[in-house]
Amino acid sequence: MAKSKYTYVRDFEREERLLPNTWLVVRIDGQGFTGFTTKHGFTKPNDIRALHLMNRAAKVVMESMVEIVLAYGESDEYSFVFPKKAKAYDRRASKLITLLVSKFTAAYVFYWNEFFPDTPLQFPPAFDGRVVVYPSDRIMRDYLCWRQADCHINNMYNTCFWLLVNQGGMSQRDAEKRLNGTLSRDKHELLFSEFGVNYNHEQEIFKKGSVLLREQVPIDVADKDGNSIQRQKKVVQIQHCDIIGDAFWREHLEILGEQA
Repeated sequence: MAKSKYTYVRDFEREERLLPNTWLVVRIDGQGFTGFTTKHGFTKPNDIRALHLMNRAAKVVMESMVEIVLAYGESDEYSFVFPKKAKAYDRRASKLITLLVSKFTAAYVFYWNEFFPDTPLQFPPAFDGRVVVYPSDRIMRDYLCWRQADCHINNMYNTCFWLLVNQGGMSQRDAEKRLNGTLSRDKHELLFSEFGVNYNHEQEIFKKGSVLLREQVPIDVADKDGNSIQRQKKVVQIQHCDIIGDAFWREHLEILGEQA
């Protein structure tokens, strides 16, 4: 940057560098998405097209930032996890938040027509973001447990709510009253006894959300003589699995920087 007598104004800038040796989680949330989904005719309670679009945008982010070790998404939000040793943008909070939010939003718009070919965008979607530091592996895992538990709770409620409205003929206000104070077992019973729905048979993406991680997969490449050979390459894969229990973490020790 060229120097001039005005350069002193840079002294007013402040860069918040996040604590070293801590997990960084950047969470992106849809802003005003209730209105956005209504305006664009999203299927309630879950629009599989919208969820796949969110996953596509998250994959773009993860492929562009190699230090992200895991991402978790549900509904209109996505969390991106950076390891304790991450050096991305000198761990500057403003850089991480703005870059992830802008790249995610750009990808969401860029791939919109692929997932909603018959629904033109009526107005631009918006996402906000925040970054939180977590000092230990356990707390970082508990954060992800919190988000997946939230996915399950919200999906069960919304599944009941929209069945009561769309098939039960209730108003939205009456459906809210009907579900007020109900427990998980009550909602299971309501779904099965009144609508013949076994919640356990609902799609995993609805109940568990989406997990993005890097896995080794075989790919075909050509050697120097033009012969096809197989090599291993890390690619971003999408799963819809439980991340609350220990099994996932035992299977993916590399996420926590451990050796198998």
